Amino acid sequence: MMKNFRKNKDVGIYGFTAKWYDKNTRKSRITEMKQYADEVASHVSENANILEVAPGPGYLSIELAKKGFNLTGVEISPDFVEIEKNNAKQANVSVDFKEGNASNLPCEDNFFDFIVCSAAFKNFKDPVEAISEMHRVLKQGGTSLIIDMNFKATTEDIENEVIKTGMKGFDKYFVKFAFKTFLKQSAYTKEDFEEFIKETQFKNYEIKRDGISLYVYLHK
Repeated sequence: MMKNFRKNKDVGIYGFTAKWYDKNTRKSRITEMKQYADEVASHVSENANILEVAPGPGYLSIELAKKGFNLTGVEISPDFVEIEKNNAKQANVSVDFKEGNASNLPCEDNFFDFIVCSAAFKNFKDPVEAISEMHRVLKQGGTSLIIDMNFKATTEDIENEVIKTGMKGFDKYFVKFAFKTFLKQSAYTKEDFEEFIKETQFKNYEIKRDGISLYVYLHK
C-alpha cells in the first residue's frame, strides 16, 4: 500500500501524526540522533556546510548545529518545518529549516560538504531523482549518507531495535507494528540502492548493514 501511495507523491507527515512523531523522537530517539550526528561529524571538518534532507522534527540537525556546523534542513511537511524551527529555538541553535522537495532541492549547486537523510528515503516518490539532487548540491569531494530501513531486516532485528529504544506501552507496540508492516513494506534492499545509484552521477559508494538499517555512503 505504501509503495502504491508513494508512486503518486512523496509521503509526508502532517498534523497530529507529526506532533506524535516529534514527541516520540524526543522521548526515545535522541540517543540515536546523537549517534548519527557523531557519524556525520566524523566525515567533515570544522564549519562544514551540512544539509539534512527530510529532517522530520529536526533533532539530528539540531545535534549537528550544537557541534558548530552550518545546517540547512529541507522538509516537505510545513507542519514539520514549524516544529523544527520551534525545536531549534528551544535548543538555542541556528538551523535554516525550509520547505521543499527531495526531488527539487531549493539549494544551490556544489554547496554542501555533507548531506544526510535518515528514516525518510523510502518515502520519496522518485528515489533516483532524489539521489541526483544530492549529487547536484554536494561539493566535489563531499559525501551523502542515506540511513533507512533494510527491507531484508529480520524479525529479530526489529525486536532488538525496539528494545534499544526503550519504548513502553502504546508507543512500543505501535512502532514494532510499523516496522513489521508498512515501514518494512516500503523499504529498499541493498540491491535496490545499487540499481538507483547506477542511474545517477555517483560512481563511488559503499553500503553497510547495521541492525534494521542500511547505511548508504555516496562519495562525489
